[in-house]
Amino acid sequence: MTKKILIVDDLHPYFKEQAEILGFEVDDRPQITKDEIFEVIKDYIGIAVRAKFRLDKEFFDAALNLEFVARAGAGLDNIDEVVAKVRNIKLLNAPEGNMDAVGEHATGLLLSLMNNLPNADQQIRNGIWNREANRGYELKGKTVAIIGYGFMGKSFAKKLKGFEVNVIAYDKYKTGFSDEFAKEVSMEEIVRQSDALSLHVPLTSETRQMVNEEYLFHFRKPFFFINTARGEIVNTRAILKAIDQKKILGAALDVLEVEKFPILAEQEWYADLIKAKNVILTPHVGGWTFDSYRKISEVLASKLSTIY
Repeated sequence: MTKKILIVDDLHPYFKEQAEILGFEVDDRPQITKDEIFEVIKDYIGIAVRAKFRLDKEFFDAALNLEFVARAGAGLDNIDEVVAKVRNIKLLNAPEGNMDAVGEHATGLLLSLMNNLPNADQQIRNGIWNREANRGYELKGKTVAIIGYGFMGKSFAKKLKGFEVNVIAYDKYKTGFSDEFAKEVSMEEIVRQSDALSLHVPLTSETRQMVNEEYLFHFRKPFFFINTARGEIVNTRAILKAIDQKKILGAALDVLEVEKFPILAEQEWYADLIKAKNVILTPHVGGWTFDSYRKISEVLASKLSTIY
């Protein structure tokens, strides 16, 4: 059959251009609906997707001739990897494409938290000049802990190097990864030393709701908390409780358990979350910059070229 790829999300044109050079016929349809995808997917050997819908068994049952999925992002949590593996469908993703964006975003969030930047900005806009209430902390000499030392975690560690901080990292699935940017430690050391904690793990059955009250209970001193990974890893109510108890000094969340409106506003914790003054919220944009938009397509095109 004709080598055809269906693009169902907004990807930089570079991916389509390079796929066509490789001999593919590419249909770029970012506005296509899920129902429409199911009607036509049997005609394609590849699909490029960001987060439009979950690629589950029902999808793969309809995708009779599918050979690969190109996921324009880092995670594969919207893809049933077990079914894909059974059917010998290759999964391509692009953590290399947005790792710098995530590392920089996490750094910006940490600096903003430690220096009360959002609060200070809002106070001045409302006629309040309060230097004492907005005194911040310096990063130098602090211990920043990273959970998950893959592309994203290492990128964040690299960005922190110039701040003269002690960077420690824990990864359940890796050993011997200490480098010039971070020192590998046990989880016991993480909870004992952390002045700031940043999550960089994928969403799996093991990590879902990983950060809950019990998890936070073990930390020995107050710390700043950052999540640029996946919202479902964190129990939001537990974070708010830890903030009230001053166990967490401030939280920066680029991702939430439930995202997008109107459903986000319907969550029982939403009202408390937006009222918390030492919480910074961004709409899942940590890895979504003008630069990463192209880099992701470059990475996917390069990986596609290695299998065709």
